[in-house]
Amino acid sequence: MPWLAPLYVGAVQLGAYATARLPDRRRTELLRAHSTNVVNLRAGRWRTLATSAVLVEQPLSLPYAAALLTVLGTAEARWGTRRAAGVFAAGHTGACLLVYAGLRGRVRTDPPDATARAVDVGASYGFHATLGALAAAVPHRGARTAATAGLLALGTWPVLRRARTFTDAGHLTATALGGMCGAVIRRAAGQTGIGRADG
Repeated sequence: MPWLAPLYVGAVQLGAYATARLPDRRRTELLRAHSTNVVNLRAGRWRTLATSAVLVEQPLSLPYAAALLTVLGTAEARWGTRRAAGVFAAGHTGACLLVYAGLRGRVRTDPPDATARAVDVGASYGFHATLGALAAAVPHRGARTAATAGLLALGTWPVLRRARTFTDAGHLTATALGGMCGAVIRRAAGQTGIGRADG
């Protein structure tokens, strides 16, 4: 029975309601301080790789919260808590670092421009990674290929738009990283004959 997924989603939502009560300036400063933006990572504030995943800019909408809970809960039920959390963490951290690497030489940091100081928090990278992993771990080859290709196509479309943002690239990156994690999980399950990991 999944326990970490509902605990995480509940904590994110409660934290969002708490930060929403702060004055706008204080709230923006708080979110910016915990963002995986260029300024923070270049300064060595690596803790933001963790703290950014538990803060959001505004309370989650009911449909998004339900989708997040469903995806994370499904992964936890199928693979166990540790493996599901590992996929989420790998997707979130990996996408943040790769986006940072792509932005580091392209944005102005002295003085920092808006992108370098952007508020970049939320569960979306981990969500996309977990969804990508679930698609790549589908046992049936045809369904697996269709699901993975569909997710990558959906993730590629925003990146091709003229109005794209770095988070669009981050979502696509997280989906691809999750797909790699899912492929590893599927192969490991096939070799051991075990469908899910323990706790």
